[in-house]
Amino acid sequence: MKPLGRLSPSAAAATRSVSTGSRVAAPPRRRRLSTLTLRILAPNVLTLGILVGGIFYLDQYRDGLLDAKVAALQVQAEMIAGALGQSALSGPVERRRIDQAVASGILRRMAKPAGARARLYGDDGLLIADSRYLVSAGRQVQLRYLPPPDTDDDFISLLDRFYDWVIPRMPQEDFPRYSEAQGQGIKAFPEATAALSGNISGAVRSLDDGSLIVNVAAPVQQLWQVVGVLMLSADSADIEEGVRNARIAIIEAFVLALGLTFLFSLFLAGTIGRPLRRLAIAADRVRRWRGQRVDIPDLTRRRDEIGDLSATLREMTQALYDRLDAIEVFAADVAHEIKNPITSLRSALETFNRATDDGQRERLLSIMMEDVQRLDRLISDISNASRVDAEMARAESELVDLSELLQTAADLYRARSSGEKAVFKLNLPKDGGPFVEGISGRLGQVIHNLINNALSFSPPGSEITLTVERQGDMAQMTVDDQGPGIPKGKENAIFDRFYSQRSEATGIGRHSGLGLSICRQIVDAHGGTISAENRRGDNGTITGARFTVRLPLS
Repeated sequence: MKPLGRLSPSAAAATRSVSTGSRVAAPPRRRRLSTLTLRILAPNVLTLGILVGGIFYLDQYRDGLLDAKVAALQVQAEMIAGALGQSALSGPVERRRIDQAVASGILRRMAKPAGARARLYGDDGLLIADSRYLVSAGRQVQLRYLPPPDTDDDFISLLDRFYDWVIPRMPQEDFPRYSEAQGQGIKAFPEATAALSGNISGAVRSLDDGSLIVNVAAPVQQLWQVVGVLMLSADSADIEEGVRNARIAIIEAFVLALGLTFLFSLFLAGTIGRPLRRLAIAADRVRRWRGQRVDIPDLTRRRDEIGDLSATLREMTQALYDRLDAIEVFAADVAHEIKNPITSLRSALETFNRATDDGQRERLLSIMMEDVQRLDRLISDISNASRVDAEMARAESELVDLSELLQTAADLYRARSSGEKAVFKLNLPKDGGPFVEGISGRLGQVIHNLINNALSFSPPGSEITLTVERQGDMAQMTVDDQGPGIPKGKENAIFDRFYSQRSEATGIGRHSGLGLSICRQIVDAHGGTISAENRRGDNGTITGARFTVRLPLS
């Protein structure tokens, strides 16, 4: 076996420079906040914000409290109006009128527990009594100092300020304005006017500060005769306080949920974005390789898609490094192999100029011709070997019948040699097959190279046996010859590039040593194996060589 040459450091660097190209892309830009983090965080926060905003905007809780307030005032108005109709009327039966003194006493006693302002109108629409003035008549105003607001809880204070700022800016239901003009009497309130017809009615109006006033009017009746109208008015302070407390509770829950969402999103982005960032940086370092190998982070312990990506990148990087090593060794071997015939050719040319004998000149010309043919054959085989990987990557695989391939190859060699070089014997399955998935042309090249190798070592007229069979989930092809066999210890070396160990009789210098190497290259690409061994007779003597190819069944 010929020693392998090595590229010089400058040549290796030049090779790498050519392979990477003159244009080098910029490395991944470092960001203060990962885009992936923003993409994870934004939908979570937006969904939470829409949910909370919808609760604020729909305001169903507030509408329910208003409906309950109106219903409660209606019940109270009916009760007070009933009491007035029974106890506060005077005059003849056919012309009953409301007694102002009696009605004022009833209103004074019943309006305060009701928590509402009560106004009583006669059937002529004039105001008879108003609880606002009746309750405070003859009494002194008492002052009671309230405790100062608790400012210890800064968070609650901040929520209050936020609430007072955002609520007025939100869309609100548009209620009619409340106005109480002097001298208009019952005409200022359509609901009270409607009560003169004997029906209970109510209305909700808004004040300038945004608060609401609820009015409920009930007729005061004697039998079926309407003698007056009682109108109860209550503000929405209790409703606004309830809504405010509910909304602040929602805001507190929202702030807590927002904080947890933010933390969980950062954690999720960290478990996804950070390892992806590490893989991207490592892959960029591999791309800009300058002689020092870079290890891809091993994240296979995660047992998820990122772990699978890490394993795939590690395998791809190792395959890339192996390919670069193979290219470097191949380039060195090519330079070494081409140098030999060129050296021989140069020596023959120098000697030819000094030769005076015609016979010596003819021998030198013959040597130069052989060297040229050797160079041509070597360059052709090198070109063929360098195209195998590229063609294997581009070609589409198909179902290949190995029996048909062997039969075709045997018929072709029989037609060429007519039995003079060798006799071909085929052992094929009767039912055809086996079938493998691969590239028919390249598998046929493997068979041709093995047959050519057997022919080059076999004596004329010897037998070459081609066999194919199934063995478990593999298809096995063997090529047996009757040559001198394989030198001891060289069963694996014969598949190395440019390996050639031949005698003068078998054609030393006529073979490039790439045929078996190409066979292994093609078989490896199909996921199979190729091996060689010696065949022995009963007495242990070598009777020839056997090459075995194993491929996975389709």
